[in-house]
Amino acid sequence: MTLISRVLGLVRDVVVATLVGAGVNADVYFFANRIPNFLRRLFAEGAFAQAFVPVLTEVKEKHGDDEVRELVAKVAGTLGVIVTFVTLLAVIASPVIVMVFGTGWFLDWMSGGPDAGKFVLAASLLKITFPYLFFITFVALSGAVLNTYNKFAVAAFTPVFLNIAIIVCAIVFRDSFSEPAYALATGVFVGGLIQFLFQIPFLAKAGLLVLPKWGWNDEYVKRIRLLMLPAILGVSVHQLNALVDTVIASFLVTGSISWLYYADRLIEFPLGLFGIGIATVILPSLSKLHSNDNPMAFQHTIDWALRFVLMLAFPAMAGLMLLGPLIIEVLYLHGKFTPDDAMHVQWALMAYCSGLMSYMAVKVLAPGYFARQDTKTPVKIGIISMLANIVFNFMLAPFFGFVGLAIATAMSGTLNAVLLYRGLHQQGVYKISRQSVIWIVKLLLATAFMSYIVWMAHVNWPMEMTNFSHLLVKLFGLIFLAMLSYFVLLFSLGFRLRDLKSNF
Repeated sequence: MTLISRVLGLVRDVVVATLVGAGVNADVYFFANRIPNFLRRLFAEGAFAQAFVPVLTEVKEKHGDDEVRELVAKVAGTLGVIVTFVTLLAVIASPVIVMVFGTGWFLDWMSGGPDAGKFVLAASLLKITFPYLFFITFVALSGAVLNTYNKFAVAAFTPVFLNIAIIVCAIVFRDSFSEPAYALATGVFVGGLIQFLFQIPFLAKAGLLVLPKWGWNDEYVKRIRLLMLPAILGVSVHQLNALVDTVIASFLVTGSISWLYYADRLIEFPLGLFGIGIATVILPSLSKLHSNDNPMAFQHTIDWALRFVLMLAFPAMAGLMLLGPLIIEVLYLHGKFTPDDAMHVQWALMAYCSGLMSYMAVKVLAPGYFARQDTKTPVKIGIISMLANIVFNFMLAPFFGFVGLAIATAMSGTLNAVLLYRGLHQQGVYKISRQSVIWIVKLLLATAFMSYIVWMAHVNWPMEMTNFSHLLVKLFGLIFLAMLSYFVLLFSLGFRLRDLKSNF
């Protein structure tokens, strides 16, 4: 289900690249979508789930389904009131939000500079995209509840509707507005509404659809509140860094925000498919193991998850570096997206790739804290990583522009992963096993072998690249060759499919 969602996400990006390219409309749309999209990551895949699932699992294990329904009702009512207020305030004060996160555009607007129009357009688009927060809050809540009951498919499939809505609105309404970005923003709003409606029948079928009620002072709601606020820093550093990058990019040349976005989307494909997917699955398991006081199985679960994501992170990182230009040409180089845009996206992609392994490791290591309801440690680590990212940005952006922002994100992501592991190790919660160290060596050998095979095939490809179909054949041919060579060497080094199954 996650694979379907991610593939459609790429299709959506192809449509957006074709429609608006990487110019003014693209920059402003990505900016207006960045904030609700950040909140989606925060709620659907980040802080809310990390805080809510451990508490919900504890209630389920110790008190049963009736107490679960009571907790869900109070969380839904409390969150509903808060998010409604925040959404209305943001819609009314959208120019203020743009002033904060798009400071460069605001200053241009104040002085009548060339980017003044971006500020006005961004404020208008944000009024359309921000209500997505209201819908995604309840989507995240219902998804977390269903995940706790081991019903992962519904929540994993739900983002498909957002991608479909943006694609359809972009195609149908592109000529209905003076600026194409309005059609894309409309798709965000419609997609959020459909996602919200889609999960209701599944909650009802599971007997977990309840009427919301106010529960601010409820014991468990208090715990979720206390866990959630620190979790924002503990698990969402990559997304917070992206927001910081957006602020700085508003001072850079037109296209900077778009180039970073398109490159980040290619990184998000393996990260979302494998890193976030595995993290979503292990969090309820880790929470249950902690509630049942089973530290050995707890450590084994993290070790297994780390081996799993690294098995995919190494070849994904190498593949994106080797085939990045070809992938960008096939996906994006259409319509208003120019060869110059493709070159800039390639530079940003290379920088982001260096941190892919770290981004995935963070998704596995962070649940090791939140499943034990430890928020203090990841918060400290998150603050350190964010501050480091800001320092790296100001060190690198003057020399490397938008590419410097991508390098800084990768560096701070690596720092985040290292500090998270060190914290788990010092607390005696997790230490990487000898089996995993051997496994990593095998992965590196297989990745090196795969890279050599793919590179040789890439430079010696017999078919002359004269049209899109030839490029597509070459891309899929090289991807198949990469998969084949990678797993052939892994099997020769002793890997078997049963190794993918956790035996805790």
